Amino acid sequence: MSAAIDTSVIVVFSIFIMLVGFSFSRTGRNLKSFFAAGEAVPWFIGGLSLFMSFFSAGTFVAWGSIAYKYGWVAITIQWTMCIGGLVTGLYLAPKWKATGNLTAAEFIRERLGEAVQKSYIYIFMIVSLMIKGSVLYSVARLVSSSLGFPLMPSTVVLGLFMIAYTAVGGLWAVMVTDILQFVILTAAILIIIPLAFDAAGGVEHFIKFSPQGFFDVVNGEYTWGFILAFALYHIFYIGGNWTFVQRYTSVDTPKSASKVAYLFAGLYIISPVLWMLPPMLYKTINPGLQGLETENAYLMICQHVLPAGLMGLILTGMYFSTSASANTALNVVSAVFTNDIYKGTINPKASDKKLMSVARISSWFFGLGMIIVALIVPYIGGIVEFTLSIGAITGGPLLAPPLWALFSKRLTGKVTLYVTGISLTANLVFKIILPFLTEYKLSRANEMLLGVGLPFIMLALYEIYAYYKGRTSEEYLHLKTLKAERKASPVLVTVEEAFEIQKQNKFGLKVIAFSLCFIAVLLYVLCFFSAGSASLVAGIATVILLSSLIPLRAAGKVKL
Repeated sequence: MSAAIDTSVIVVFSIFIMLVGFSFSRTGRNLKSFFAAGEAVPWFIGGLSLFMSFFSAGTFVAWGSIAYKYGWVAITIQWTMCIGGLVTGLYLAPKWKATGNLTAAEFIRERLGEAVQKSYIYIFMIVSLMIKGSVLYSVARLVSSSLGFPLMPSTVVLGLFMIAYTAVGGLWAVMVTDILQFVILTAAILIIIPLAFDAAGGVEHFIKFSPQGFFDVVNGEYTWGFILAFALYHIFYIGGNWTFVQRYTSVDTPKSASKVAYLFAGLYIISPVLWMLPPMLYKTINPGLQGLETENAYLMICQHVLPAGLMGLILTGMYFSTSASANTALNVVSAVFTNDIYKGTINPKASDKKLMSVARISSWFFGLGMIIVALIVPYIGGIVEFTLSIGAITGGPLLAPPLWALFSKRLTGKVTLYVTGISLTANLVFKIILPFLTEYKLSRANEMLLGVGLPFIMLALYEIYAYYKGRTSEEYLHLKTLKAERKASPVLVTVEEAFEIQKQNKFGLKVIAFSLCFIAVLLYVLCFFSAGSASLVAGIATVILLSSLIPLRAAGKVKL
């Protein structure tokens, strides 16, 4: 009975989210509206979407595993993301918006040259599919374990569902469902925390019977060196990842772009504490998990304390938080392929109708690649090893040079390729080749320091060298000329286009308001199955119902 109720909750939410995505199928008229939402997204929606795009079920599986084993350090690790958000808001997000480019790849082509752009595009698409495939694996593992479904079919079905509404609705569909997923997940976490404390015997019992060092800021292999390197990595990642750059370019002004990053940073001060408490509490309830079993700590505490229906709610939240992350990546990878490869190289004269068709087909193609990666994650060391290794190997080499180019007039395309190539090679040697040949292996901290430190040092040394030589990059001079030409002949938005953008935004805000009401009603229904938790669930449902007035009022202010 319990499994049937949980499955019903997942199915109902899934169908509803799918319908929400499909409701935007007619709003994507061209690349700008499909991939950048007309560059008129309200900053608070962009910030929540960025937040939801950043984490996934992998947060609960990977960081939940660390929280179970080591305690508070899992929260410390995630606070580095707050640092990355603040630095991005201060310096990077407004710079990206000021470029006037639709995608990061477009900026790279104009600033560093077509050879750099093409190299980065292919590497970026491969890395994105690997990372998002890993988070799809995480949620498939959670769903299959909790409901008793086989892992492989669960992975395929969940992956196909993720792809569907991204391919149909574009960025607005992704962002609206991001908001809904944020609400669902927050509601689920606020329900589970008091129940978990009660199961663990209360706050005093939890503190008294936790392992020694469980509340230390750093612990185990996650040292201050690792935290420092991870903070630097997240400045690169949050400020330069092509997926997140799209959030900064889809708002109206550089100031709004900064607000997107600041909202992300603020949410990452509070949320890691809420997320990591349940697996930390489970350590006092069941301290015997070992190896990859610790990846299930979050699921086990949920199964231990949640009544029928609410388990389905938290699985829905975890699944859709993953779909938010994966769908954003699919949207951006598809944008890069359509805008920078198909339109830029294959068919420059393609009509808007043709480009929209390519955009949707490429979303399906890359989504299937993501599913394939998810199916092989169990065979290559598990989610924690996979996620941290991909970040350490590729983060610095791919993200640091374009960010440097936002500020430098000396960096050239040729130097960029050298920095990226040397850094990637060094990371692969120390991460894969040396451990295989000699059993020599860098610590987690040194692995991360090498990944982010080497490209940073190489870029700084070249900047100093070029400064003393008095050199200015030819690509930079070309970009200045290009910007001057654009300023002299700006692309004016027609009255019809402006009307359609406002219409799209008004529709999106109304859909958010209606969807929040739907979530509240479904939570009220779950009160009948929640036994002693009914009052808590009803209170959260009421808050969600009242919050629907915010987007409804915002929609009323949009004039057509």
